[in-house]
Amino acid sequence: MTTYALVHGAWHGAWCWERLAAELQRRGHRAVAVDLPCGDSAAGCARYAEIVTTALADADENVVVVGHSLGGLTIPLVAAARPVQRLIFLSALLPQPGRSFDDQVAEDPSMICPGVGDGQHVHPDGSTSWDPERAASVLYPDCEPDLARWAARRLRRQNWRAAQEISPLAEWPAVECQYILCADDLVVSTAWSRRAARGRLGRPVTVLPGGHCPFLSRPAALADALGA
Repeated sequence: MTTYALVHGAWHGAWCWERLAAELQRRGHRAVAVDLPCGDSAAGCARYAEIVTTALADADENVVVVGHSLGGLTIPLVAAARPVQRLIFLSALLPQPGRSFDDQVAEDPSMICPGVGDGQHVHPDGSTSWDPERAASVLYPDCEPDLARWAARRLRRQNWRAAQEISPLAEWPAVECQYILCADDLVVSTAWSRRAARGRLGRPVTVLPGGHCPFLSRPAALADALGA
Protein backbone atom coordinates (compact mmCIF):
# COMPACT_ATOMS: atom_id res chain seq x y z
CA MET A 1 0.00 0.00 0.00
CA THR A 2 1.23 3.45 -0.96
CA THR A 3 0.18 6.60 0.86
CA TYR A 4 -0.62 9.38 -1.59
CA ALA A 5 -0.36 12.84 -0.04
CA LEU A 6 -2.55 15.13 -2.14
CA VAL A 7 -1.66 18.83 -2.00
CA HIS A 8 -4.19 21.14 -3.63
CA GLY A 9 -3.45 24.27 -5.59
CA ALA A 10 -4.72 27.82 -5.30
CA TRP A 11 -8.36 28.46 -4.28
CA HIS A 12 -9.07 24.76 -3.74
CA GLY A 13 -9.24 22.53 -0.66
CA ALA A 14 -9.08 18.88 0.34
CA TRP A 15 -12.56 18.46 -1.21
CA CYS A 16 -11.16 18.63 -4.74
CA TRP A 17 -9.38 15.28 -4.29
CA GLU A 18 -12.47 13.29 -3.27
CA ARG A 19 -12.96 11.49 -6.59
CA LEU A 20 -9.26 10.65 -6.94
CA ALA A 21 -9.01 9.57 -3.29
CA ALA A 22 -11.90 7.15 -3.80
CA GLU A 23 -10.16 5.71 -6.87
CA LEU A 24 -6.86 5.29 -5.04
CA GLN A 25 -8.59 3.61 -2.11
CA ARG A 26 -10.42 1.28 -4.49
CA ARG A 27 -6.99 0.19 -5.74
CA GLY A 28 -5.79 -0.55 -2.21
CA HIS A 29 -3.91 2.64 -1.44
CA ARG A 30 -4.28 5.35 1.17
CA ALA A 31 -5.01 8.99 0.31
CA VAL A 32 -4.23 11.90 2.63
CA ALA A 33 -5.57 15.32 1.65
CA VAL A 34 -5.40 18.47 3.74
CA ASP A 35 -6.93 21.93 3.68
CA LEU A 36 -4.16 24.49 3.29
CA PRO A 37 -4.72 27.94 4.86
CA CYS A 38 -5.00 29.71 1.53
CA GLY A 39 -6.88 32.61 3.09
CA ASP A 40 -4.10 33.36 5.60
CA SER A 41 -1.91 36.20 4.36
CA ALA A 42 0.90 35.09 6.71
CA ALA A 43 1.01 31.48 5.48
CA GLY A 44 3.58 30.61 2.83
CA CYS A 45 5.03 27.40 1.51
CA ALA A 46 6.83 26.48 4.73
CA ARG A 47 3.53 26.60 6.65
CA TYR A 48 1.79 24.64 3.90
CA ALA A 49 4.50 21.97 4.02
CA GLU A 50 4.30 21.77 7.80
CA ILE A 51 0.58 21.00 7.58
CA VAL A 52 1.17 18.26 5.01
CA THR A 53 4.03 16.76 6.98
CA THR A 54 1.95 16.70 10.16
CA ALA A 55 -0.82 14.86 8.33
CA LEU A 56 1.73 12.21 7.33
CA ALA A 57 3.03 11.66 10.87
CA ASP A 58 1.82 8.05 10.98
CA ALA A 59 2.90 7.16 7.42
CA ASP A 60 5.88 4.95 6.62
CA GLU A 61 8.41 5.76 3.89
CA ASN A 62 6.18 4.55 1.06
CA VAL A 63 4.74 8.01 0.43
CA VAL A 64 4.09 9.70 -2.91
CA VAL A 65 3.42 13.44 -2.68
CA VAL A 66 1.26 14.96 -5.42
CA GLY A 67 1.19 18.73 -5.82
CA HIS A 68 -1.35 20.39 -8.09
CA SER A 69 -0.70 23.82 -9.63
CA LEU A 70 0.44 26.18 -6.83
CA GLY A 71 0.98 23.08 -4.68
CA GLY A 72 4.09 22.37 -6.72
CA LEU A 73 5.87 25.13 -4.78
CA THR A 74 5.24 23.25 -1.53
CA ILE A 75 5.84 19.57 -2.15
CA PRO A 76 9.67 19.67 -2.39
CA LEU A 77 9.64 21.09 1.16
CA VAL A 78 7.71 18.03 2.31
CA ALA A 79 10.42 15.82 0.79
CA ALA A 80 13.05 17.89 2.60
CA ALA A 81 11.25 17.34 5.91
CA ARG A 82 10.54 13.60 5.79
CA PRO A 83 11.24 10.50 3.66
CA VAL A 84 9.12 10.17 0.51
CA GLN A 85 9.42 7.86 -2.48
CA ARG A 86 8.39 10.26 -5.21
CA LEU A 87 7.19 13.79 -5.94
CA ILE A 88 4.56 14.22 -8.65
CA PHE A 89 3.94 17.68 -10.07
CA LEU A 90 0.44 17.84 -11.57
CA SER A 91 -0.03 20.81 -13.91
CA ALA A 92 2.24 22.39 -11.36
CA LEU A 93 4.49 25.35 -10.74
CA LEU A 94 8.09 24.58 -9.78
CA PRO A 95 10.11 26.46 -7.16
CA GLN A 96 13.62 27.76 -7.64
CA PRO A 97 15.78 28.05 -4.50
CA GLY A 98 16.63 31.66 -3.79
CA ARG A 99 13.83 33.10 -5.95
CA SER A 100 10.15 33.84 -5.60
CA PHE A 101 7.62 32.51 -8.03
CA ASP A 102 6.63 36.08 -8.86
CA ASP A 103 10.26 36.66 -9.91
CA GLN A 104 10.05 33.65 -12.20
CA VAL A 105 6.87 34.95 -13.84
CA ALA A 106 8.35 38.44 -14.26
CA GLU A 107 11.24 36.87 -16.15
CA ASP A 108 9.05 34.51 -18.19
CA PRO A 109 5.39 35.63 -18.35
CA SER A 110 4.63 32.75 -20.73
CA MET A 111 4.59 30.37 -17.74
CA ILE A 112 0.94 31.25 -17.16
CA CYS A 113 -1.67 31.08 -19.91
CA PRO A 114 -3.10 34.38 -21.15
CA GLY A 115 -6.38 35.49 -19.61
CA VAL A 116 -6.16 33.49 -16.38
CA GLY A 117 -6.72 36.65 -14.37
CA ASP A 118 -9.93 37.52 -16.23
CA GLY A 119 -12.91 36.81 -14.04
CA GLN A 120 -10.91 36.96 -10.81
CA HIS A 121 -11.73 39.49 -8.12
CA VAL A 122 -8.91 41.21 -6.22
CA HIS A 123 -9.80 41.97 -2.60
CA PRO A 124 -8.37 44.76 -0.41
CA ASP A 125 -6.04 42.32 1.38
CA GLY A 126 -4.52 41.26 -1.95
CA SER A 127 -6.29 37.91 -2.06
CA THR A 128 -8.20 36.85 -5.16
CA SER A 129 -11.36 34.86 -5.80
CA TRP A 130 -13.08 33.60 -8.93
CA ASP A 131 -16.32 34.43 -10.64
CA PRO A 132 -17.89 30.93 -10.60
CA GLU A 133 -18.91 30.92 -14.26
CA ARG A 134 -15.43 31.94 -15.38
CA ALA A 135 -13.82 29.43 -13.01
CA ALA A 136 -15.91 26.64 -14.48
CA SER A 137 -14.78 27.47 -18.02
CA VAL A 138 -11.07 27.95 -17.22
CA LEU A 139 -10.40 25.42 -14.47
CA TYR A 140 -12.89 22.69 -15.36
CA PRO A 141 -13.60 22.88 -19.11
CA ASP A 142 -13.67 19.09 -19.53
CA CYS A 143 -15.89 18.34 -16.52
CA GLU A 144 -19.61 17.66 -16.75
CA PRO A 145 -21.36 21.04 -16.33
CA ASP A 146 -22.96 20.15 -12.98
CA LEU A 147 -19.60 18.99 -11.60
CA ALA A 148 -17.84 22.10 -12.90
CA ARG A 149 -20.43 24.37 -11.28
CA TRP A 150 -20.22 22.41 -8.00
CA ALA A 151 -16.45 22.79 -7.91
CA ALA A 152 -16.49 26.46 -8.89
CA ARG A 153 -18.88 27.26 -6.04
CA ARG A 154 -16.49 25.67 -3.52
CA LEU A 155 -13.46 27.76 -4.42
CA ARG A 156 -12.02 29.97 -1.67
CA ARG A 157 -10.08 33.21 -1.58
CA GLN A 158 -6.37 32.77 -2.19
CA ASN A 159 -3.68 34.89 -0.57
CA TRP A 160 -0.37 34.96 -2.41
CA ARG A 161 2.45 34.84 0.10
CA ALA A 162 3.44 31.44 -1.34
CA ALA A 163 4.12 33.10 -4.71
CA GLN A 164 5.56 36.36 -3.38
CA GLU A 165 8.07 34.98 -0.87
CA ILE A 166 11.61 33.84 -1.67
CA SER A 167 11.28 30.07 -1.86
CA PRO A 168 12.12 28.45 1.51
CA LEU A 169 13.63 25.55 -0.44
CA ALA A 170 17.39 25.58 0.15
CA GLU A 171 18.19 22.88 -2.41
CA TRP A 172 16.29 20.42 -4.53
CA PRO A 173 15.65 17.17 -2.59
CA ALA A 174 17.28 13.97 -3.83
CA VAL A 175 14.05 12.17 -4.67
CA GLU A 176 12.45 10.83 -7.84
CA CYS A 177 10.23 13.38 -9.57
CA GLN A 178 7.50 13.13 -12.20
CA TYR A 179 5.63 15.87 -14.07
CA ILE A 180 2.11 15.29 -15.37
CA LEU A 181 0.98 17.77 -18.00
CA CYS A 182 -2.64 18.28 -19.03
CA ALA A 183 -2.81 18.73 -22.78
CA ASP A 184 -5.59 21.35 -22.77
CA ASP A 185 -4.50 23.23 -19.64
CA LEU A 186 -5.76 26.82 -19.67
CA VAL A 187 -3.82 27.86 -16.55
CA VAL A 188 -0.21 26.62 -16.66
CA SER A 189 1.46 26.81 -20.07
CA THR A 190 2.05 23.37 -21.53
CA ALA A 191 5.10 24.64 -23.44
CA TRP A 192 6.63 25.91 -20.20
CA SER A 193 5.77 22.66 -18.41
CA ARG A 194 7.63 20.63 -21.03
CA ARG A 195 10.71 22.87 -20.80
CA ALA A 196 10.70 22.97 -17.02
CA ALA A 197 10.24 19.22 -16.61
CA ARG A 198 13.28 18.55 -18.77
CA GLY A 199 15.41 21.42 -17.53
CA ARG A 200 14.68 21.24 -13.80
CA LEU A 201 13.53 17.67 -13.20
CA GLY A 202 15.64 16.04 -15.91
CA ARG A 203 12.83 14.04 -17.47
CA PRO A 204 10.01 14.38 -20.01
CA VAL A 205 6.40 14.95 -19.03
CA THR A 206 3.60 12.43 -18.73
CA VAL A 207 0.66 13.74 -20.76
CA LEU A 208 -3.02 13.45 -19.84
CA PRO A 209 -5.81 14.74 -22.06
CA GLY A 210 -8.08 17.52 -20.87
CA GLY A 211 -7.89 20.55 -18.63
CA HIS A 212 -6.19 21.77 -15.49
CA CYS A 213 -8.01 19.59 -12.93
CA PRO A 214 -8.00 15.90 -13.95
CA PHE A 215 -8.70 14.78 -10.38
CA LEU A 216 -12.26 15.89 -11.11
CA SER A 217 -12.62 15.15 -14.82
CA ARG A 218 -10.77 11.81 -15.13
CA PRO A 219 -9.75 10.38 -11.74
CA ALA A 220 -9.15 6.84 -13.03
CA ALA A 221 -6.79 8.02 -15.77
CA LEU A 222 -4.98 10.21 -13.25
CA ALA A 223 -4.62 7.30 -10.84
CA ASP A 224 -3.05 5.30 -13.69
CA ALA A 225 -0.61 8.16 -14.36
CA LEU A 226 0.30 8.28 -10.67
CA GLY A 227 1.31 4.62 -10.86
CA ALA A 228 -1.46 3.43 -8.54
